[in-house]
Amino acid sequence: MKYGFIGKCLFFPQKGILVIGDLHLGYEYMLRETGSLIPATQFKQTKDDLSNIFELIRKKGYKVKKVIFLGDIKHFFGYNKSEKNLFVELNALIGKYVSEKNIIALKGNHEKIAEIADKKLVNYYIEEDTAFIHGDIEIKEAFDKKIKYIVMGHLHPAIILRDSQNIKAEKYKCFLIGKYKTKEVIILPSFLPLVEGTSLNEHLSDNNCIIPKKILKNFYVHIIGNNKMYKFGSLKKLIKE
Repeated sequence: MKYGFIGKCLFFPQKGILVIGDLHLGYEYMLRETGSLIPATQFKQTKDDLSNIFELIRKKGYKVKKVIFLGDIKHFFGYNKSEKNLFVELNALIGKYVSEKNIIALKGNHEKIAEIADKKLVNYYIEEDTAFIHGDIEIKEAFDKKIKYIVMGHLHPAIILRDSQNIKAEKYKCFLIGKYKTKEVIILPSFLPLVEGTSLNEHLSDNNCIIPKKILKNFYVHIIGNNKMYKFGSLKKLIKE
C-alpha cells in the first residue's frame, strides 16, 4: 500500500510519513472576537484527534517517523500571539512521537511570515517521488519528471449529501484523488473540526486551487464518516446542476 487514510490524515506506512491538512489554529478565537458565542473547544478536540491517530497507527504496527503540515497552520493573516502558543503546544504533543527535525511545516496562504513559534516554514517538501505543497500556487519542483505523487491541502474539500426529497442535507469532509499533468494528486480536507470545508458539488470554481475546475470534476471522492472512508465515485457525478 502506497498510502492510506487515517481519520482526516494521510499516511505513508512504508515511509512512516503522516500528513496533516489545514489546521487554521486560532479560527475559533477569530469567531469569538467577532461576537460568536462558541466555546473554546476546537484546539482540545484537535489534540485529541491527533493523539487518537498516532495511537491507531501504533496499533496497526506502524511508526510515525515524520509529520508534514500542508500549510495554513494558523488562521489570522497577521501575527497573533494566541496562534503561536497553540502551535507550540501542538508541536510539543507531536514531539512525543517524532523528533523536531522531522516535523515539516509548509507555508500556506494564511502564513505571511517565514516562521511560526521559531519553526521555519518551507514552500514545498519533496520525499523521493512525492511532493508536498499547500496548493494555492503551482510549484514547478512538484511537476518534475521524477515526481509521481503530489499531496496538497488549501481547498478544504467537502461534499453535501441530500435526501431524495431535498429536506435534509449533511456536509462531510472528504479526500480527493485524481490525475493532473501526469501526477497523481491527493487533496486533504481541513483538519480543524470547525472548518467543515467547501461543498464542491454545489460550489465549485476555478479560483480555489491549482487544479482547474474541469479537471477537478474527474477526481474521485472519499468521504469521511463514522470513522470509516466511503468511496463516492467521481466528483462530477455528485455535482448539483
